[in-house]
Amino acid sequence: MAHTDHQTMRRVLRREIAGTIGLLTDEHDFRAMRRYRSFTFDDHQTYLRQVEAVLRARAAQGTHTTLALFDPEDYAAYCAQAGLDPEAPASRSRFTAELAATGPTIPYDGRPLDALVPALVDEAVRQATWEYATTLLSRLGPCPTCGEDIGKAAFTRASELLIRILDTAPPGDRHLVCSVSGPPDTLIAVLHGDRDADDGIRLDEAEALEFTSVLALGLATRSPGGLVLRVTAPDTADRVYGWRLRCGRLEPLTAAEVFDAYCTDVESGDLISPESGVDYCEPPDLGAESGTADHRH
Repeated sequence: MAHTDHQTMRRVLRREIAGTIGLLTDEHDFRAMRRYRSFTFDDHQTYLRQVEAVLRARAAQGTHTTLALFDPEDYAAYCAQAGLDPEAPASRSRFTAELAATGPTIPYDGRPLDALVPALVDEAVRQATWEYATTLLSRLGPCPTCGEDIGKAAFTRASELLIRILDTAPPGDRHLVCSVSGPPDTLIAVLHGDRDADDGIRLDEAEALEFTSVLALGLATRSPGGLVLRVTAPDTADRVYGWRLRCGRLEPLTAAEVFDAYCTDVESGDLISPESGVDYCEPPDLGAESGTADHRH
Protein backbone atom coordinates (compact mmCIF):
# COMPACT_ATOMS: atom_id res chain seq x y z
CA MET A 1 0.00 0.00 0.00
CA ALA A 2 2.82 2.40 0.91
CA HIS A 3 4.52 1.70 -2.43
CA THR A 4 1.30 2.51 -4.29
CA ASP A 5 0.87 5.71 -2.30
CA HIS A 6 4.39 6.79 -3.24
CA GLN A 7 3.71 6.15 -6.92
CA THR A 8 0.52 8.19 -6.72
CA MET A 9 2.31 11.07 -5.03
CA ARG A 10 5.06 11.03 -7.67
CA ARG A 11 2.49 11.15 -10.47
CA VAL A 12 0.88 14.15 -8.78
CA LEU A 13 4.26 15.84 -8.39
CA ARG A 14 5.13 15.22 -12.05
CA ARG A 15 2.01 17.13 -13.03
CA GLU A 16 3.28 20.07 -10.96
CA ILE A 17 6.56 20.30 -12.91
CA ALA A 18 6.52 22.91 -15.68
CA GLY A 19 8.69 22.20 -18.70
CA THR A 20 10.34 24.04 -21.58
CA ILE A 21 11.11 22.67 -25.04
CA GLY A 22 13.82 24.37 -27.08
CA LEU A 23 12.40 24.38 -30.61
CA LEU A 24 14.37 24.36 -33.85
CA THR A 25 11.89 26.34 -35.93
CA ASP A 26 13.56 26.26 -39.35
CA GLU A 27 15.46 23.90 -41.59
CA HIS A 28 18.72 25.85 -41.35
CA ASP A 29 18.92 25.57 -37.56
CA PHE A 30 17.86 21.94 -37.72
CA ARG A 31 20.72 21.11 -40.11
CA ALA A 32 23.16 22.91 -37.82
CA MET A 33 22.18 20.65 -34.91
CA ARG A 34 22.69 17.51 -36.96
CA ARG A 35 26.45 17.89 -36.57
CA TYR A 36 26.03 16.50 -33.05
CA ARG A 37 25.87 12.69 -33.03
CA SER A 38 23.60 12.71 -29.99
CA PHE A 39 20.97 14.67 -31.93
CA THR A 40 19.32 11.69 -33.60
CA PHE A 41 16.69 13.32 -35.83
CA ASP A 42 17.42 13.41 -39.55
CA ASP A 43 14.25 15.06 -40.91
CA HIS A 44 12.91 18.42 -39.79
CA GLN A 45 9.24 17.68 -40.46
CA THR A 46 9.45 14.40 -38.55
CA TYR A 47 11.12 16.27 -35.69
CA LEU A 48 8.29 18.85 -35.60
CA ARG A 49 5.63 16.12 -35.61
CA GLN A 50 7.34 14.39 -32.68
CA VAL A 51 7.59 17.66 -30.74
CA GLU A 52 3.90 18.30 -31.32
CA ALA A 53 3.04 14.79 -30.10
CA VAL A 54 5.03 15.39 -26.90
CA LEU A 55 3.28 18.74 -26.38
CA ARG A 56 -0.16 17.17 -26.81
CA ALA A 57 0.70 14.32 -24.43
CA ARG A 58 1.95 16.71 -21.75
CA ALA A 59 -1.16 18.87 -22.12
CA ALA A 60 -3.38 15.78 -21.78
CA GLN A 61 -1.62 15.02 -18.48
CA GLY A 62 -2.32 18.55 -17.25
CA THR A 63 1.32 19.62 -17.52
CA HIS A 64 2.26 23.18 -18.54
CA THR A 65 4.89 23.54 -21.27
CA THR A 66 6.53 26.59 -22.80
CA LEU A 67 8.32 26.83 -26.12
CA ALA A 68 11.66 28.59 -26.51
CA LEU A 69 13.62 29.41 -29.65
CA PHE A 70 16.69 27.14 -29.78
CA ASP A 71 19.58 28.80 -31.64
CA PRO A 72 22.47 26.39 -32.46
CA GLU A 73 25.07 29.19 -32.57
CA ASP A 74 24.02 30.48 -29.16
CA TYR A 75 24.06 26.90 -27.89
CA ALA A 76 27.64 26.32 -29.09
CA ALA A 77 28.77 29.58 -27.49
CA TYR A 78 26.99 28.70 -24.25
CA CYS A 79 28.70 25.30 -24.06
CA ALA A 80 32.11 26.81 -24.80
CA GLN A 81 31.69 29.45 -22.10
CA ALA A 82 30.34 27.02 -19.49
CA GLY A 83 32.83 24.26 -20.32
CA LEU A 84 30.07 21.82 -21.31
CA ASP A 85 30.15 19.03 -23.86
CA PRO A 86 27.75 20.12 -26.65
CA GLU A 87 27.22 16.45 -27.53
CA ALA A 88 25.62 15.71 -24.16
CA PRO A 89 21.82 15.85 -23.99
CA ALA A 90 22.22 17.25 -20.47
CA SER A 91 23.99 20.28 -21.98
CA ARG A 92 21.00 20.91 -24.26
CA SER A 93 18.73 20.64 -21.23
CA ARG A 94 20.79 23.18 -19.30
CA PHE A 95 20.80 25.56 -22.25
CA THR A 96 17.03 25.19 -22.63
CA ALA A 97 16.58 25.95 -18.94
CA GLU A 98 18.63 29.10 -19.46
CA LEU A 99 16.36 30.05 -22.37
CA ALA A 100 13.32 29.58 -20.16
CA ALA A 101 14.74 32.10 -17.70
CA THR A 102 16.16 34.73 -20.03
CA GLY A 103 14.97 34.16 -23.59
CA PRO A 104 11.71 34.59 -25.48
CA THR A 105 9.13 31.91 -24.71
CA ILE A 106 5.45 31.31 -25.37
CA PRO A 107 3.13 28.86 -23.61
CA TYR A 108 1.77 25.82 -25.43
CA ASP A 109 -1.97 26.43 -25.65
CA GLY A 110 -3.11 23.54 -27.82
CA ARG A 111 -2.68 25.28 -31.16
CA PRO A 112 -0.75 23.41 -33.88
CA LEU A 113 2.93 24.20 -34.28
CA ASP A 114 2.20 25.83 -37.65
CA ALA A 115 0.44 28.56 -35.69
CA LEU A 116 2.78 28.63 -32.69
CA VAL A 117 6.09 28.89 -34.58
CA PRO A 118 5.34 32.34 -36.10
CA ALA A 119 4.19 33.55 -32.69
CA LEU A 120 7.45 32.34 -31.13
CA VAL A 121 9.55 34.00 -33.85
CA ASP A 122 7.59 37.25 -33.40
CA GLU A 123 8.24 37.11 -29.66
CA ALA A 124 11.96 36.63 -30.30
CA VAL A 125 12.02 39.60 -32.70
CA ARG A 126 10.08 41.71 -30.19
CA GLN A 127 12.53 40.96 -27.39
CA ALA A 128 15.57 41.55 -29.61
CA THR A 129 14.13 44.89 -30.78
CA TRP A 130 13.47 45.99 -27.20
CA GLU A 131 16.96 44.98 -26.04
CA TYR A 132 18.59 46.78 -29.00
CA ALA A 133 16.55 49.97 -28.49
CA THR A 134 17.17 50.10 -24.74
CA THR A 135 20.90 49.51 -25.26
CA LEU A 136 21.12 52.42 -27.68
CA LEU A 137 19.09 54.64 -25.34
CA SER A 138 21.39 53.84 -22.41
CA ARG A 139 24.44 54.77 -24.49
CA LEU A 140 23.19 58.30 -25.17
CA GLY A 141 24.30 59.40 -21.72
CA PRO A 142 23.61 62.76 -20.08
CA CYS A 143 22.75 65.99 -21.87
CA PRO A 144 25.98 68.05 -22.05
CA THR A 145 24.04 71.22 -21.18
CA CYS A 146 21.58 70.24 -18.42
CA GLY A 147 22.98 66.87 -17.33
CA GLU A 148 19.65 65.03 -17.70
CA ASP A 149 19.81 61.42 -18.89
CA ILE A 150 18.75 61.74 -22.54
CA GLY A 151 17.51 58.16 -22.88
CA LYS A 152 15.36 58.28 -19.74
CA ALA A 153 13.92 61.67 -20.68
CA ALA A 154 13.05 60.40 -24.16
CA PHE A 155 11.37 57.30 -22.69
CA THR A 156 9.25 59.53 -20.44
CA ARG A 157 8.29 61.68 -23.44
CA ALA A 158 7.43 58.62 -25.51
CA SER A 159 5.27 57.21 -22.69
CA GLU A 160 3.34 60.48 -22.41
CA LEU A 161 2.85 60.67 -26.17
CA LEU A 162 1.59 57.10 -26.32
CA ILE A 163 -0.92 57.77 -23.54
CA ARG A 164 -2.19 60.87 -25.34
CA ILE A 165 -2.49 59.00 -28.64
CA LEU A 166 -4.54 56.27 -26.98
CA ASP A 167 -6.66 58.73 -24.99
CA THR A 168 -7.54 60.94 -27.96
CA ALA A 169 -8.38 58.05 -30.30
CA PRO A 170 -12.05 57.24 -30.90
CA PRO A 171 -13.56 54.15 -29.21
CA GLY A 172 -12.45 50.81 -30.59
CA ASP A 173 -9.55 48.36 -30.72
CA ARG A 174 -6.21 50.04 -31.44
CA HIS A 175 -3.39 48.77 -33.64
CA LEU A 176 -0.24 50.91 -33.62
CA VAL A 177 2.96 50.58 -35.64
CA CYS A 178 6.08 52.67 -35.02
CA SER A 179 9.10 52.60 -37.34
CA VAL A 180 12.42 54.34 -36.79
CA SER A 181 14.99 54.51 -39.59
CA GLY A 182 18.68 54.80 -39.07
CA PRO A 183 21.94 52.99 -39.23
CA PRO A 184 22.36 50.15 -39.11
CA ASP A 185 18.73 48.94 -39.20
CA THR A 186 15.15 50.11 -39.27
CA LEU A 187 13.35 49.22 -36.06
CA ILE A 188 9.64 48.40 -36.12
CA ALA A 189 7.42 47.94 -33.08
CA VAL A 190 3.77 46.92 -32.98
CA LEU A 191 1.27 47.48 -30.18
CA HIS A 192 -2.27 46.10 -29.90
CA GLY A 193 -4.83 47.65 -27.59
CA ASP A 194 -8.11 45.74 -27.21
CA ARG A 195 -11.19 47.39 -25.77
CA ASP A 196 -12.42 45.72 -22.57
CA ALA A 197 -15.92 45.46 -21.09
CA ASP A 198 -15.57 48.83 -19.31
CA ASP A 199 -14.51 50.55 -22.56
CA GLY A 200 -10.92 50.76 -21.35
CA ILE A 201 -7.92 49.54 -23.32
CA ARG A 202 -5.94 46.40 -22.48
CA LEU A 203 -2.28 46.53 -23.48
CA ASP A 204 0.31 43.79 -23.41
CA GLU A 205 3.01 45.06 -21.04
CA ALA A 206 5.92 43.65 -23.06
CA GLU A 207 4.55 45.06 -26.33
CA ALA A 208 4.01 48.47 -24.73
CA LEU A 209 7.55 48.50 -23.35
CA GLU A 210 9.05 47.65 -26.72
CA PHE A 211 6.87 50.17 -28.56
CA THR A 212 7.73 52.97 -26.12
CA SER A 213 11.45 52.17 -26.31
CA VAL A 214 11.50 52.31 -30.12
CA LEU A 215 9.54 55.59 -30.16
CA ALA A 216 11.88 57.00 -27.48
CA LEU A 217 14.91 56.09 -29.58
CA GLY A 218 13.46 57.95 -32.57
CA LEU A 219 12.74 61.00 -30.42
CA ALA A 220 16.13 61.01 -28.70
CA THR A 221 18.23 60.52 -31.84
CA ARG A 222 15.97 62.67 -34.06
CA SER A 223 15.85 59.80 -36.52
CA PRO A 224 13.27 59.78 -39.32
CA GLY A 225 10.33 57.47 -38.93
CA GLY A 226 6.60 57.30 -38.51
CA LEU A 227 3.72 56.15 -36.34
CA VAL A 228 0.40 54.80 -37.60
CA LEU A 229 -2.74 54.13 -35.58
CA ARG A 230 -5.65 52.05 -36.85
CA VAL A 231 -8.90 51.99 -34.87
CA THR A 232 -11.44 49.21 -35.41
CA ALA A 233 -14.94 49.27 -33.97
CA PRO A 234 -18.18 47.40 -34.76
CA ASP A 235 -20.58 48.86 -37.33
CA THR A 236 -18.20 51.60 -38.45
CA ALA A 237 -15.36 52.01 -40.93
CA ASP A 238 -11.83 51.49 -39.68
CA ARG A 239 -10.05 54.80 -39.11
CA VAL A 240 -6.35 55.24 -39.87
CA TYR A 241 -4.21 58.10 -38.53
CA GLY A 242 -0.53 58.87 -38.93
CA TRP A 243 2.33 60.97 -37.65
CA ARG A 244 5.73 61.69 -39.14
CA LEU A 245 8.72 61.37 -36.82
CA ARG A 246 11.09 64.20 -37.69
CA CYS A 247 13.69 66.18 -35.75
CA GLY A 248 12.68 64.57 -32.48
CA ARG A 249 8.98 65.37 -32.78
CA LEU A 250 5.74 63.76 -33.94
CA GLU A 251 4.14 65.75 -36.75
CA PRO A 252 0.55 64.87 -37.74
CA LEU A 253 -0.03 63.71 -41.30
CA THR A 254 -2.92 65.07 -43.31
CA ALA A 255 -5.64 62.67 -44.44
CA ALA A 256 -4.18 62.80 -47.96
CA GLU A 257 -0.70 61.92 -46.66
CA VAL A 258 -2.09 58.99 -44.68
CA PHE A 259 -3.93 57.80 -47.79
CA ASP A 260 -0.75 58.08 -49.91
CA ALA A 261 1.29 56.18 -47.31
CA TYR A 262 -1.22 53.33 -47.10
CA CYS A 263 -1.86 53.12 -50.84
CA THR A 264 1.74 53.13 -52.09
CA ASP A 265 3.92 50.04 -52.34
CA VAL A 266 7.02 50.67 -50.23
CA GLU A 267 9.31 48.63 -52.50
CA SER A 268 8.18 49.64 -55.98
CA GLY A 269 6.44 52.95 -55.34
CA ASP A 270 3.41 51.74 -57.31
CA LEU A 271 -0.09 52.67 -56.24
CA ILE A 272 -2.14 50.10 -54.31
CA SER A 273 -5.92 50.04 -54.34
CA PRO A 274 -7.31 51.49 -51.09
CA GLU A 275 -9.06 49.12 -48.72
CA SER A 276 -12.82 49.20 -48.66
CA GLY A 277 -14.40 50.23 -45.37
CA VAL A 278 -11.39 52.31 -44.28
CA ASP A 279 -11.30 56.05 -43.61
CA TYR A 280 -7.94 57.80 -43.82
CA CYS A 281 -8.05 60.68 -41.34
CA GLU A 282 -6.00 63.50 -39.87
CA PRO A 283 -5.16 62.56 -36.27
CA PRO A 284 -6.70 64.30 -33.25
CA ASP A 285 -4.72 67.13 -31.65
CA LEU A 286 -2.41 65.69 -29.01
CA GLY A 287 -1.98 69.03 -27.27
CA ALA A 288 1.23 70.69 -26.18
CA GLU A 289 3.94 68.60 -24.56
CA SER A 290 4.72 69.38 -20.94
CA GLY A 291 8.23 70.38 -19.96
CA THR A 292 11.20 70.38 -22.31
CA ALA A 293 10.38 68.48 -25.47
CA ASP A 294 13.97 67.58 -26.28
CA HIS A 295 17.55 68.58 -25.52
CA ARG A 296 18.05 71.13 -28.26
CA HIS A 297 19.46 73.83 -25.91
